[in-house]
Amino acid sequence: MPPRKLYFENVRVGDELPPLSKPAIDRVQIARYASAVGDFSPIHVDEAYAKTLSMPSVVAPAGLGMGFLGQLVTDWARGATLRKLSVRFVKLLWPGDTLVCKGRVSDRHGQDGKYIVELDVWAENSKGELALRGSCALQVFYSAEDETRQRNGQGPVVVNVARESILAEPDTKKAAARTAGEKTGKGQKLAAKAAPKKPAKPAKPAKKKR
Repeated sequence: MPPRKLYFENVRVGDELPPLSKPAIDRVQIARYASAVGDFSPIHVDEAYAKTLSMPSVVAPAGLGMGFLGQLVTDWARGATLRKLSVRFVKLLWPGDTLVCKGRVSDRHGQDGKYIVELDVWAENSKGELALRGSCALQVFYSAEDETRQRNGQGPVVVNVARESILAEPDTKKAAARTAGEKTGKGQKLAAKAAPKKPAKPAKPAKKKR
């Protein structure tokens, strides 16, 4: 069975990515990452030096956490092309920290055969505190048919889709609820409540007692 692939037609704003739980960061992992990226700052590999700076121990390179978020995205977005990944580091990562990486679809749009899915991504530590927050943009095929066409040298499937932001989702739901309500008769009740009330008739002057 071929591996699952991500296609634009199957993605909806608000979809959540399966959480990615990472085991506790250890000093060996920190040293290996620092060596791989050529970051030999002593605060990552020399605990005695780190303590002279009033740090409890060595600290993980920031890029290690960014790599965890990248893994979250690539595990979910199979077949997509990563166009952008930006991360803001909220807390330092220490040996012993465990992270749970999470994400959701925040935006989707398509124009002239180019389809983009945008994500909000973040990581929480074992205390439930926000450790990293970021965003990324993915370019995907519209469907399996679109992928087949393009890989065979044909033009893409073109379906123009206006930007759909998660920020606009609550208003969209309300609009849909109103439309559904009108079709079922509930809209008439809502319309009646929303309709301006007729002005009250002026009260008749009280008759004077003789």
